[in-house]
Amino acid sequence: MSGTGTKVSRPARSENSVGILFGVGAYGLWGLLPLYFLVLAPAGPVEIVANRVLFSLVFCALLLTVLRSWRPVLTALRTPRVTGTLTVAALLIAVNWLVYTYGVTSGQAIEAALGYFINPIVSVLLGVVVLREKLRPLQWTAIGIGVLAVVVLAVGYGAVPWIALSLAFSFGLYGFTKKKVGSRVDAVSSLSIETLVLTPVAVAVMLWLASTGDATLVTEGTGHFWIMAASGIITAVPLIFFGAAARRLPLTTIGLLQYLAPVLQFLLALLVFGEDMPFERWVGFSLVWLALILLTIDMLRTVRRQPRPVKRAEPVSAPA
Repeated sequence: MSGTGTKVSRPARSENSVGILFGVGAYGLWGLLPLYFLVLAPAGPVEIVANRVLFSLVFCALLLTVLRSWRPVLTALRTPRVTGTLTVAALLIAVNWLVYTYGVTSGQAIEAALGYFINPIVSVLLGVVVLREKLRPLQWTAIGIGVLAVVVLAVGYGAVPWIALSLAFSFGLYGFTKKKVGSRVDAVSSLSIETLVLTPVAVAVMLWLASTGDATLVTEGTGHFWIMAASGIITAVPLIFFGAAARRLPLTTIGLLQYLAPVLQFLLALLVFGEDMPFERWVGFSLVWLALILLTIDMLRTVRRQPRPVKRAEPVSAPA
């Protein structure tokens, strides 16, 4: 209120600021996901993923009904090419979810975080192999350092870090697959179709677990059931936040924000879960971070040299 009695309105928050808030919210929630999986004990990774599929589909169905947004889903389902592409994407994200959940629940959250640190490097490598792209010198240097990091980490772990590599490649291929769909299907509709494709498998898994006495959904109390059911919300809400951020932010900003999730996952594994981080792993992680710095520098240089586009480019794919 001003001295003259006139109410002074606050300036509207800029679209960029709102986008950053949504982006931090999305990647922050993904970064804190390991805490949720640990709360679900004694459920195993297979049951957790099966329930995540089922309850995500339920939540998406409710959301689409409330928003009256079924038309894009039905249109996509009537388009064989889109449905086929999203079926492949569903299989890839199922592998990603299962490996990540196994990594966290088996005390290997640091290696799981490594997978998402490596992912941008793998995406560049896939660009060469799949799309026949020509890389710039900094990108080649980053890939070389990334390969060296994997060798160092393999020596440190005493074995190939298959959890990290599986996560990086499954999510990298998932991103490439989703790019074929582009903007024809929004995030919630895409998640709805992907979980619908996986639902028969998820139902079969739950029936099998129930028959063997290994299902915990209805045997560990009401609290456990509702925490498990919350997986639908926990899966969909970050995707909605990501979609809101992607509509407001340039590709470079989204690319920088994506590092927030593995950083949080790494800190949780190190400081909360108390996982070991011997010297060899510090060296390997440092090499990965150096490669990411080089990729970021190359990305920023490329953006500055290009003329400002009239229409914003499509954002990078969101993590699981």
